[in-house]
Amino acid sequence: MRFKYFLGRVVAFLALLVLWPLLLVIALLAKLKMSDGPVLFRQQRVGQYGRLFTIYKFRTMPITPFSERLRRHKLDELPQLWNVLAGDMCFVGPRPDVPGYADKLEGEDREMLQLRPGITGPASLKYRDEEALLARQADPLKYNDEVVFPDKVRINRYYLHHWSLGTDIRIILATVLGRKIAFGGEII
Repeated sequence: MRFKYFLGRVVAFLALLVLWPLLLVIALLAKLKMSDGPVLFRQQRVGQYGRLFTIYKFRTMPITPFSERLRRHKLDELPQLWNVLAGDMCFVGPRPDVPGYADKLEGEDREMLQLRPGITGPASLKYRDEEALLARQADPLKYNDEVVFPDKVRINRYYLHHWSLGTDIRIILATVLGRKIAFGGEII
């Protein structure tokens, strides 16, 4: 996985060089459309080995047509290229949780903390419509804690034990193209 880490940082650097005009345009539009706050959203998340780091995203609250488009096309995630370059994240891995959820991991489930968090990952693909799924539940927090979070842990542990560069490429392509892929015996 050292190669994955090194390659990710190189690709993030090159992507930032190429995409800086797009990042600038999105930042300017965000400031114009949502002038009541900062352009970037910053939040503490749990990274590899349980270490905290600051994640960066384009701010999409309050929900506006502009922010909905950013979220639908995952453009709000582009500032995380900086997190990859800084070594806090990689392109593919478990999405970094807010503090508190990592504390719920017990036994073998804690091994998923060996992974560097990712911009996308297999659990992200399966739960790409997580907000809508949770909104349909009578008790969204309970459903997340009892169904979604344990399933994400299971998927991420499978990923840890079956990682390959080919799998990462398939996950990245599925994320960009909005497609489903076969992973771990299921379609995600």
